[in-house]
Amino acid sequence: MSQKAVLFVCLGNICRSPMAEAALRAEAVAQGLALTIDSAGTNGLHTGQRADPRAIAEAARYDIDLTRHRARQLTEDDFLHFGHIYALDHQNLREIGRIAPRRHPAKVALLLDMVPGRGGQAVLDPYYGDAEDFATAWDDAAQAAKYIVAQLAR
Repeated sequence: MSQKAVLFVCLGNICRSPMAEAALRAEAVAQGLALTIDSAGTNGLHTGQRADPRAIAEAARYDIDLTRHRARQLTEDDFLHFGHIYALDHQNLREIGRIAPRRHPAKVALLLDMVPGRGGQAVLDPYYGDAEDFATAWDDAAQAAKYIVAQLAR
């Protein structure tokens, strides 16, 4: 398990977690930090599917290609491979706790706990919303990515 391996988790792994993965990947590249980054969902309903077209469009606004993303479900093995696992909301944080093996070395937290003044807050689920909701979710993920990179670069 690497402390420089980060996993983002939302419900279906087609909206928020792939955007968070993409935002962190872009920030890590921009800062020259090598990280292992992935995303997963607590629910396997969308396994194998592409990211939501609205998430793809939002990432494209930042010249990031999400078209290769394929949804996958969180597994017990993830807790052994990723040093940091970030839930995008409270429901998924509880599900992560349910799925986690009894003993694991991963640090599990809400994503926005990384952002000063945002601790305990959830990233808005844009799935039933519009393009503006996807932009808000992206902004939250991108803001958290800056703090994650700063912390892991130390």
